[in-house]
Amino acid sequence: MGEFFSNVARYPKYLISIIIGGLVALLEPLFKNRSNPLTIVGLISSVLSAFITVYFVLQAMTNPNNLQP
Repeated sequence: MGEFFSNVARYPKYLISIIIGGLVALLEPLFKNRSNPLTIVGLISSVLSAFITVYFVLQAMTNPNNLQP
């Protein structure tokens, strides 16, 4: 039974490493082209829109009574 919990405890590590690896693979080309001002504007816009999206989704999930039809 201890071996079972040992195996299950490893899965969050795999999930975290997959997420970090995916982010690195997506962001590495953008960081290589940092000297281009258009890339900086795109990167800032993407990060800002991602935060706004997460904010509104979490707000709707935690307070569904305030949703308008």
